[in-house]
Amino acid sequence: MTDLVARTCDRIDRLDARIKAFVREPDRRGRLAAEAAGAPPGVLSGVMVGVKDIVRIDGMETRAGSAVPPEVLAGPQAPLVDRLRAAGALVAGKTVTAEFAVTAPGPTRNPHNTAHTPGGSSSGSAAAVAAGMVPLAVGTQTVGSVVRPAAYCGVVGFKPTFGRVPVDGVIANAPSFDTVGVLAKDVAMAARGASVLCDDWREPPAGEDRPVLGIPAGPYLERAGAEAREAFAAQAERLESAGWTVREVPVMAGPGEFEAVVRQLYVMNRYEVARTHAEWFPRHGHLYREQTVAAIREGHAVGRDDYERAVGERRILRERLLTAMGEVDVWLAPSATGPAPFGLGSTGDSVMCLPWSNAGFPSVSLPAGFAANGLPLGLQAVGRPGEDEELLRWAAAFAPVVRPR
Repeated sequence: MTDLVARTCDRIDRLDARIKAFVREPDRRGRLAAEAAGAPPGVLSGVMVGVKDIVRIDGMETRAGSAVPPEVLAGPQAPLVDRLRAAGALVAGKTVTAEFAVTAPGPTRNPHNTAHTPGGSSSGSAAAVAAGMVPLAVGTQTVGSVVRPAAYCGVVGFKPTFGRVPVDGVIANAPSFDTVGVLAKDVAMAARGASVLCDDWREPPAGEDRPVLGIPAGPYLERAGAEAREAFAAQAERLESAGWTVREVPVMAGPGEFEAVVRQLYVMNRYEVARTHAEWFPRHGHLYREQTVAAIREGHAVGRDDYERAVGERRILRERLLTAMGEVDVWLAPSATGPAPFGLGSTGDSVMCLPWSNAGFPSVSLPAGFAANGLPLGLQAVGRPGEDEELLRWAAAFAPVVRPR
């Protein structure tokens, strides 16, 4: 274990000056050595894990990517950290997040090309795994904050069904969306992490059953860029050639229907962000980044009636998506609108994750080749709520098919 700690710290010291995935801490080696000495055996024995810096950990400051004093954000340790450590995992450190997991980017760079964003808001978690600093990291997703950075960085990102991982001790973005997820080097490691973090995890029965894969035809899919759509068509074709059943199913396809889904999420998200910061913002708003201030101000302008109407519209969306899944077992879509954008001023567009996060469905992003500029692309697979275990089992089966050699 001493060697593991030394190797991990050496890698972080060597790589993180360029990638900036981890929050700096004064004595990482000493803390990790003490943690390793008392680590129990378990499912994650000896696995180094990065933890997004909106998750509270005893003995480590929580800054949430913000200039707000850490004592303002302090609180009891998140139970998910207890679960990781009880399973033998070692916390390699806090990973960089967009401010308060909204949209203001941190300093993290994409390991594949440091001139490009790693995505967000789980920026550091995705980059730390992609750079080989850790094999597993904790992120959170409100709209696209696990799946999108996973795609941009070429790693696996898994967002469970809403509510399957406790969010106590995690600084909220929008509480009726926020979901703890994992970023990992492969599906097997993501499943190990999920088995520890999720409530009532059950190992799926072994088998070679193949789900029916659905393509959500309509305006939603058209929001992806041309390169992402072309790659997605090739990925679906490879799956069909390998014997998987792939069907096109119109969904969110009525006139203006998908645009209404986007507006509904925006109303709910902004309203909840503003309420999350109702105590902190009046006292510390002058320290907030401009993107976060704008989101909060927009939330202040949303009335309760508009919010309640949007809640009802989300309920209808969820029912319609579930009805459409009568024909398919897993939805397929691009994980993002294209490869990671140039620059660090934005974390990218989350629209390809939006309907599934909105409805609380589990989703996983799989590495699925590269764009013309050499940056990774991802394939998103979305399952029924509560069927996280089956989704990961199926994803493991078709992951090698969609990743061209």
